[in-house]
Amino acid sequence: MKGNSYFARKLHSLLGVIPLGLFFVEHALTNYSAFEHGKEGFVRSVKNLHDLPLIFFLELFIIWLPILFHGIYGLYLAFTSNYNAGQYKYGRNWAFVLQRITGVITFLFVFWHVWQTRVQVALGNTTNEEIGQHMHGIVTQPGYFIMYFIAVIAAVFHFSNGLWAFLVSWGITVGPRAQRVSSNICMGIFVIVSVLFLLSLFAFRGEEFASSAPAAIAIGMIG
Repeated sequence: MKGNSYFARKLHSLLGVIPLGLFFVEHALTNYSAFEHGKEGFVRSVKNLHDLPLIFFLELFIIWLPILFHGIYGLYLAFTSNYNAGQYKYGRNWAFVLQRITGVITFLFVFWHVWQTRVQVALGNTTNEEIGQHMHGIVTQPGYFIMYFIAVIAAVFHFSNGLWAFLVSWGITVGPRAQRVSSNICMGIFVIVSVLFLLSLFAFRGEEFASSAPAAIAIGMIG
């Protein structure tokens, strides 16, 4: 791709796995605690994360800045790449196209999601203690639930397929056999992480989260 920086592409790929991929998996596990342990266990999991020292700087350098670079450069790639899925109907070509499409969906969803949660806390429209109830109010609306459902699937595909591409581009999986094995592993990751996120969505729809009893930050950037 003309004018495309090799260093920028490598950094974009690396940030998608470390730290954003690790955060993504942590986020899935933390949210899943809402399904596995209920409101009390979920609040406990989130509180442990927010009690970490230097939490502002951890979020800034592990989440916010990587998301901005990965997302903005990813948009550039999405709108400047040459797509050939219509001409060459191979699975990997379609995966390439879907990687770009889901990247755009995920980037937009992240900022929409932050607007619905973190920004509303900052504006005083809700509080950290009420954010679990706030999320219940969001995902119990059919339209929002469908949007979250689609966005979660898109984000998990983008992560798992991006992990496969990372292993190839960084020379970790060399040769057809290694790439087939990694493809199967990444497909397994896609299924597992999707299930974790979707179960957490159904948990937030439960009556337990309709209560106005104190709760921690349900869908903050960390936790």
